[in-house]
Formats: sequence, C-alpha cells, structure tokens
Amino acid sequence: MLIDSFFSFGLFFFTAIGVLVLFLYLYALVTPYDDYKLIFQENNTAAAIGFGGAILGLCIPLYSALINSASYVDFLIWAAVAMSVQLIFAFVIIRLNAKFSFEKQIENGVISVSVLMAFLSVSIGLLNAGSMSY
Repeated sequence: MLIDSFFSFGLFFFTAIGVLVLFLYLYALVTPYDDYKLIFQENNTAAAIGFGGAILGLCIPLYSALINSASYVDFLIWAAVAMSVQLIFAFVIIRLNAKFSFEKQIENGVISVSVLMAFLSVSIGLLNAGSMSY
C-alpha cells in the first residue's frame, strides 16, 4: 500500500516536472526573442520576470489539475490544457505589435512591462486553474 502511494506520487510529480520542462522549451519558441540568452547572458531582469510569471502561470493550473484530476489520464489532459492556454496567451500578447510592444520593451529590459506581463500570466493561470475546479 505504501509503495503504491510512493509510485503514484512519483508518477504525478515527475509528469508535472516533465510538463514544466516541456513548457520551458515551448515558451522559448513562442516568444520572438531568445529568453535564455536575455536572462543568462545579457542579465536581462525584465525577461526573467516575464518568464518567471509564465512559469507561475503554468504551475498554478498544474497544481489545480493535480488536486482535481480523477486519474492520471485526466491529469495529463488538464496539464496539456494548462500548458496550451499559457502558450497561446504568451503568443498572442507578446506578438501583438500594438502601440505598446511587449516584445521590444522586454528586450530593452523595461521592468514595468515585464512585471505587467508576469501579472497577466499569473492571472491567466489563476483563471485557468479556477476553470478546472469542476
């Protein structure tokens, strides 16, 4: 019985970590700038804040999927939904070439814009998570 519990924990936990790692890869593809270069080579705090908000924006609904799923397959489906929603949001908001370009502002290290991006990402994650609590 105890072994089964540890197996279930490991299955769900490492799957969630796998979803997060996949998200880190896909998010970098969705954004038109090189997140990792901006963060690790150029020490761009704005990029790190925006990316961190996106990570939280994914982990909040992932948590909701973990606690509300009826089975492992159910969790996988909701994890895919959570990741898709966050990636679609990032794609749309960052690639909008409106008057106030998130892309250019984040590349230029504008902290206020990245904080807004982070809060928007977390807000989408919260709405996503709340929508999963069926």
